[in-house]
Amino acid sequence: MREVIEELEERRRIARLGGGEKRIEAQHARGKLTARERIELLLDEGSFEEYDMFVEHDCHEFGMENQKIPGDGVVTGWGTVNGRAIYIFAKDFTVFGGSLSKAHAQKINKVQDMALRNGLPIIGILDAGGARIQEGVDALGGYAEVFQRNTLASGVIPQITMIMGPCAGGDVYSPALTDFVFMVRNSSYMFVTGPDVVKTVTNEEVTAEELGGAKVHTTKSSVADGAYDNDIEALTELRRFIDFLPQSNRSGVPVLPSHQPADKPDLSLDTLIPSNPNMPY
Repeated sequence: MREVIEELEERRRIARLGGGEKRIEAQHARGKLTARERIELLLDEGSFEEYDMFVEHDCHEFGMENQKIPGDGVVTGWGTVNGRAIYIFAKDFTVFGGSLSKAHAQKINKVQDMALRNGLPIIGILDAGGARIQEGVDALGGYAEVFQRNTLASGVIPQITMIMGPCAGGDVYSPALTDFVFMVRNSSYMFVTGPDVVKTVTNEEVTAEELGGAKVHTTKSSVADGAYDNDIEALTELRRFIDFLPQSNRSGVPVLPSHQPADKPDLSLDTLIPSNPNMPY
């Protein structure tokens, strides 16, 4: 039995490394946390329960049968934020760039289904480059399953997305279907295709920041609801944000303690909307 337990712990250790120490170091060099570090920072200490840690893809084309990493690029499970249960998935950029495969999608689908069935919020932390091209239509079919669940959960449970890296294709279509989207300045991007494709198709030179940076999506497209300066600030503020959301459409709005008496008027509301109809707000 001891040998079995030791083998299990070794497999867990390997799975927690994701793409390996060198890729983790590269992630840190970009000023970004890993998927597991992000989950650890967001959730209450010791509350995370992971699902499907050892899942691997089943692609046998283009030499992929020799490139398998436990978890397949996404960490999924549930935990608590300030004592409230939530489901979560975090894409791991150190594993195949966080790209989505059939198995990867099925892991996300599982927590989506559980969140909807149990009436709990779901948070997606995205740092990925879209579909895993080696899997072709299987990867695209995986996105279809994710999108369908986004629509089924709309108006039923809170769906929150934190964009924490360069995201393209399906990894920006799904966030656009969720209730709230937040980004990290200078390290997260959302676009259908990147600057290289734009250059090839239109011969227009544009930077990733100009095409789909946090400033674009918080001030022009309105796809994102807010932006933060780094991963730590973003996840810390997300913990505060969750306090204001109901668990589902069947639960009441959270009641938070306040130092202001309920019968005292808030005069700032008088100036929230300017009396001058020509003044923007």
